[in-house]
Amino acid sequence: MDSKLRRTAILSSLAVILLVSFLVLGANDGNRGGGPAPGGRPSQGAETPSAGSGGVNGQINGQIGNDLSAFLRDDSFFDPEKDPVLESIKDKINRLSLVVTSVEKDLRIQVVGRDGKPVAGKEFLVELGDMGQYEDLDQDGIIYIEGLAAGEYLVKLKPVEGFRVPENGIKVRVKDKVEYLPIEDIELLIRAEADVDAEREDAAVKDALTDGDETEIRSLQKVSGARTGIDVSGKNGEIDWKKVGDAGVEFAIIRAGYRGAVTGSLVEDPFFEENMKGAAANGISVGVYFSTQAVNEVEAVEEASAVLRLIRDYELDFPVFLDTEGVGIDGRADALDAETRAMVCEAFCRTVESGGYDAGVYGSRHWFGERLKMDGLQDYHIWLAEYRSIPRYEGYYHMWQYTSKAAVDGISGNVNMNVSYME
Repeated sequence: MDSKLRRTAILSSLAVILLVSFLVLGANDGNRGGGPAPGGRPSQGAETPSAGSGGVNGQINGQIGNDLSAFLRDDSFFDPEKDPVLESIKDKINRLSLVVTSVEKDLRIQVVGRDGKPVAGKEFLVELGDMGQYEDLDQDGIIYIEGLAAGEYLVKLKPVEGFRVPENGIKVRVKDKVEYLPIEDIELLIRAEADVDAEREDAAVKDALTDGDETEIRSLQKVSGARTGIDVSGKNGEIDWKKVGDAGVEFAIIRAGYRGAVTGSLVEDPFFEENMKGAAANGISVGVYFSTQAVNEVEAVEEASAVLRLIRDYELDFPVFLDTEGVGIDGRADALDAETRAMVCEAFCRTVESGGYDAGVYGSRHWFGERLKMDGLQDYHIWLAEYRSIPRYEGYYHMWQYTSKAAVDGISGNVNMNVSYME
């Protein structure tokens, strides 16, 4: 085929294709949406809706028929649409969890919210297997049950209006004996001093004050082969640790916290963090102490666990001491006999040691001689408080608090001074 014939064939083919395309497009336009065909008549197969009627469910082009008041008869028309994301967030905010621990034949059940803290102000009720139900009477989010037989129990939280509770409960094991191990969730029990009545809760009677004499040394002492230091708490207020270091203080035993003398709350000392960081920043070695009001071994384990939680971000050069001073006739632990108090001290020390730290006990000469059975405590560091030039205490001790009336630059008011014979 020559080029002229080939061009003619190609043009003819293109013309046919264009004609077919035109016919197809025209047909679609004439029938789209049931619109009218030329001449103003409905095209074949089209429907003309009548008033009040519609297509599927009476809806045409987004309008439900021609009845503009139909929405008034729709009971769900004004219901807000639920946002699945917001519903999920709401569910998480109102979801409750149970944190349960056992030290010895007991259970401490804590009802915690999304922030991991006990939820206060609610009448929580838990079911403990076939033992019955227990109520959070003081509405602090914590239910303590003692006197239980060792074994496994199922703990279930009863429904609470406005909250989502665990559906299946949790299984826990009640321990038969104290294991002297740190309580992992103890931080839920540690409170800030602003949350308690500190004037009533943080009280102490220094037996060493009445046991001292006129030979008490009230100045910073440098003793050959020993180190000189202080011990402080929030009651000493803000401290200028640079001035303290420049004054010749080599170490500081800093209070981590205390157990309330009335309610038994575990309270962090308000200046603990500030004092720990200030002393370390100025080259002063540190140890810590905790003022006890524990009445049994279980509470002693709690106190030790609280200290271990508070000191976990710091390095200690000295032991963790338990201050066993009483607070007077109103102290919850003042009436303990010497043997029970010794058990409390040992439980504290063993728990501290299981956490990887050295442990010790603080007390006055009178306290060690009359209020504590010291036989089982000699393996721990003993910190003696006796305010006289030469101690009369006949037992062995590692550190001596020789006055509570010293003056040290950088600290307002009196401060306790110590001599340490530990390496």
